Amino acid sequence: MSSYGMLEPTIRDILRVISPLGEDWSPRFQIIDELRAVVQSVESLRGATVEPYGSFVSNLFTRWGDLDISIELANGSYIPSAGKKHKQTLLKDLLKALRKRGGWHNLQFVANARVPILKFQSNYLNISCDLSINNLSGQMKSKLLFWINEIDGRFRNMVKEWAKAHGINDSKSGTLNSYCLSSLIIFHFQTCVPALLPPMKEIYPGNMVDDLTGVRAVAERHVEEVCAENITKFISDKSRQRNQSSLSELFISFLAKFSDISLRALEQGICLYTGQWEPIDSNMRWLPKTYALFVEDPFEQPANSARTVSSRQLGRISEVFQTTHHVLISGNQNQHSLIATLVTPQVSQLFARMPANPSGYNSGYIATPRPQMHSPMQAQYQNQHRRVNRRPNDIPVNRSVNSSQGRGQQFWRPRSDK
Repeated sequence: MSSYGMLEPTIRDILRVISPLGEDWSPRFQIIDELRAVVQSVESLRGATVEPYGSFVSNLFTRWGDLDISIELANGSYIPSAGKKHKQTLLKDLLKALRKRGGWHNLQFVANARVPILKFQSNYLNISCDLSINNLSGQMKSKLLFWINEIDGRFRNMVKEWAKAHGINDSKSGTLNSYCLSSLIIFHFQTCVPALLPPMKEIYPGNMVDDLTGVRAVAERHVEEVCAENITKFISDKSRQRNQSSLSELFISFLAKFSDISLRALEQGICLYTGQWEPIDSNMRWLPKTYALFVEDPFEQPANSARTVSSRQLGRISEVFQTTHHVLISGNQNQHSLIATLVTPQVSQLFARMPANPSGYNSGYIATPRPQMHSPMQAQYQNQHRRVNRRPNDIPVNRSVNSSQGRGQQFWRPRSDK
């Protein structure tokens, strides 16, 4: 079998290794519950809720994924607001409480970031956590990524693992953050022929972050209902051409598309809202050009999700795309070398222990029109907690209420169908 022909089963094996198991959900739920107890012990945070977001909520995390947490301050039914200095003060209070309680290590307070953040690791399986204050926009973006995955399950793939293997998924070192990587995948799917995803303006017209004001339930419901209606319309469009590309074909074309990104970024930016490359000089919102790469956040325009990318690292990012593309289309690769190219050494070591799968990879979220999650831990967790079903009608969105918390605290996550 040629290396090109081996790529598809190799990618599916990689997905099989990195996809979360039941035991990968359990400790994250436990950490969330532990943080709730810590938050309620802090006088300045009384009444605040602990709500996850990021890849854990969008269902795009791997077995080793970190946990993003937002502390939502009490403000009645209205969306709370807090200035940067107030957030810094609250995070300092929480840092003291975490140190006093124990069970955490590598605590780091990043006070001067665009969004002040508290970073730490749980002693339980060393899961990394990033904690911020009042990050409702992050929570809603996570939901939107989950819903986008509902349009086409091929959105959830191994690009992040490949980027980590080549050191280009680290905003601290001037490369791509995970949200920007997801944005590049979305853009690739928008610009494939035929397209797998529509321009984001067809899912949510307007600027979502600007609409998150007033009564929280009303604002969230508005976003959910608009997205539900538009996603349902896109999926049910019988005149739309379906893209039948395999995972390997999509990954190779993804690498080819961004191989010259360092050159193209000199004059053009990536606009997911319209699903097009756009000239920077003709877009007043993107000027002055003080960045190496511009990938506009379609839900928080004109924020640049690639703002951390440095000019030096952009050249290296482009080179990684080019080199990997060359390797994958060459004819002298075997499965071992493909795995070494696509994943970190940590993941490579797991292949020897991977159980046989004679029937082939069979996951509900791979190349299916309406992917579903099948997590044993979610089913177990939901049996222990009361479920509250909410809109939108055609998109699975649940809020689970932790019955052990008398305050009726809620957090959102993808549903389980088991």
